[in-house]
Amino acid sequence: MVKRKLKDTFADKGPGDGMSNPPIHDFKDEEKREFRKCLVAWFKENQRDLPWRKHLTNPDIDQRAYAVWVSEIMLQQTQVATVIDYYKRWMKKWPTLQDLAKASLEEVNEMWAGLGYYSRGRRLLEGAQKVVKEFSGKMPRTAETLLKHLPGVGRYTAGAIASIAYGQTTGIVDGNVIRVLCRMRVIGANSTSQPVQNKLWSLADEIVDPDQPGDFNQGMMELGATVCTPKSPNCDLCPVQNLCLAKSMVDKNKLRNGNKLGVISRTSVPDIECAADQCELCLPENEAWDEKEGVQNYPRKSGKKAARVERTSVCVLCKKSETEELQYYLVQRSQKGLLAGLWEFPSVKMEEDDENSHHTVHEILQKSCGLLVPPSTQSMVVGEVEHIFSHIHQTYIVQSLVVSESEIDSSNIHTENGRWVTREEFSSAAVSTAMKKVLKALETSSSGKKKKKPTDTDKNQKSITSFFTKK
Repeated sequence: MVKRKLKDTFADKGPGDGMSNPPIHDFKDEEKREFRKCLVAWFKENQRDLPWRKHLTNPDIDQRAYAVWVSEIMLQQTQVATVIDYYKRWMKKWPTLQDLAKASLEEVNEMWAGLGYYSRGRRLLEGAQKVVKEFSGKMPRTAETLLKHLPGVGRYTAGAIASIAYGQTTGIVDGNVIRVLCRMRVIGANSTSQPVQNKLWSLADEIVDPDQPGDFNQGMMELGATVCTPKSPNCDLCPVQNLCLAKSMVDKNKLRNGNKLGVISRTSVPDIECAADQCELCLPENEAWDEKEGVQNYPRKSGKKAARVERTSVCVLCKKSETEELQYYLVQRSQKGLLAGLWEFPSVKMEEDDENSHHTVHEILQKSCGLLVPPSTQSMVVGEVEHIFSHIHQTYIVQSLVVSESEIDSSNIHTENGRWVTREEFSSAAVSTAMKKVLKALETSSSGKKKKKPTDTDKNQKSITSFFTKK
């Protein structure tokens, strides 16, 4: 196999060292300097007005670190627009790390409800309590010690806190940075592979501005979030477009092909070639460069693993209080696993051989929380509610049951794992978005907004309205 050579465009000498250029996946020294200068200047001029950035002027280094920590944990797998209100409420309730350390898990779960990935909130609480107890309220001062001591803090979050709050010269790699670097240095191999991850972290550490690491790292994330986006990136607004090899490939192909769009083979891409033989970072030889995609050819990701399909039977157990206010019964999930510690309607996971059937409300109540109601008590079929978790496609088979005080054993109601809540209390409780969808489905069904053709199973069942009006 003939070894691919760097083209003349990229084969001039390095800055004053008499050495040839580094491979295309690396930055030359002058490119690093230009990258830092252009990116930091752009960030200072164009950064978004985000609430966590207001805390970066706080002279208390621990408070700066706490603010960055909370924001970065919330931003994991979550859009900025969603996080803003949660962050504001969080910092209002727990403005200092010491305040958070005094909170209960129930309070944290209530604050986090609807944000998803609930273990993040629990680990923030555990981390705050650890810092107060073991470090006298002083945050670890380096990326290395943050990574070592704080639960839920990985390499990226540790680097973000250390660079933004402490000014430590350390790089960061998140989804936005991956996209920017893969396009800048035409890294086309699977971005989740170990060789690519190693290279990205190496590049991030090499190019970070030693004088302004916080602004540089925020600039990298801001660039990926607002300009170098996954779809429809605005390359004309990019402050470092002159250093971007993916854009250079697009421009050169437009000129060579007379701006005609189409798919051309990897080997016919002109001017930018890797000198390495069988490079672990390049676009695979058997994959084509799609000119219609342009810079969006980078980065490449492995195919997503299909979400696991699950079905769960749910009973919305209702009763009217002495004041005629409707109440709902909730049970608390285990403190481990998915949605740990959150409250939900009594539920029973359906096994694979239960696909075409559902549990009765009596079975759900007995299996999930040990409650017994008279066998004659009738229920209403509400329907199916779908919710997508990160790795689970969940379908809830929802039924409702309305009972009176005399129809249920009240001695089982007020255990620590079960409680009655009003509609208002439900809204502020630590319940998942999925359970909010379930209640909305019930309310829509009972209000008559959603008409459902009755099945053979529920033709003889009374509607929830008949329970409310029964004399």
